[in-house]
Amino acid sequence: MSAEKIQAEARTEFGKGAARRIRREHKVPAVVYGHGNDPIHITLPGHATMMALKNGGSNALLDLDIDGKSQLALTREVQVDPIKRTLEHIDFVAVRKGEKVTVDVPVHLVGDAQRETLVVTENATVQIEAEATHIPEFIEIDIEGATAGTQILASDLKLPSGSTLLVDADTLIVNVTEQVSAEALEAELEEAEAEAGIEREVSDEDAAAADESGDEAAAEPAEGGDSE
Repeated sequence: MSAEKIQAEARTEFGKGAARRIRREHKVPAVVYGHGNDPIHITLPGHATMMALKNGGSNALLDLDIDGKSQLALTREVQVDPIKRTLEHIDFVAVRKGEKVTVDVPVHLVGDAQRETLVVTENATVQIEAEATHIPEFIEIDIEGATAGTQILASDLKLPSGSTLLVDADTLIVNVTEQVSAEALEAELEEAEAEAGIEREVSDEDAAAADESGDEAAAEPAEGGDSE
């Protein structure tokens, strides 16, 4: 993963008021931590930073030009306005070329399992150690033709060269099971409710159908009864 270059400005104003002023100018307040140095408070261009984060994924690596000095920075936390969906604040970790970092990388499934199967992603990310400048955007898992009973463990993943798996090798990542029909699910639910002593509420439609059935039964004369 190559680092995208972003022009940054060192900032000396802090607090909520300063942050609001920065955002009104379509910029983003950010902080770079790491390497035992004091945090570096910076301001980033909003649109360019948003695009860089989208292109870089969850572990976007940026080459920040801070007052003429280059600093590689790995994205650690991004705050986004829940309504406007604009960037509110970003925390970075300073890194160097060749330095190894611990990151959580998402898994992407490709292909289709066999019909009448259910594919469940048990763990959507995998923790690995990788060089800061060679962090994979995602780890691909091929499930083409997978049958029910197939289980893909962390040890089965194909990691990029130079990366090391940090989770337990037996961690279940993808589980392929038989697809359960709606009727079977309903039967299992009814059985579980019966065992728990839970009585189901009768819907208006079911009640109406039961009443209609009862009325029809009452209208039919009993066999062998007197008729006058």
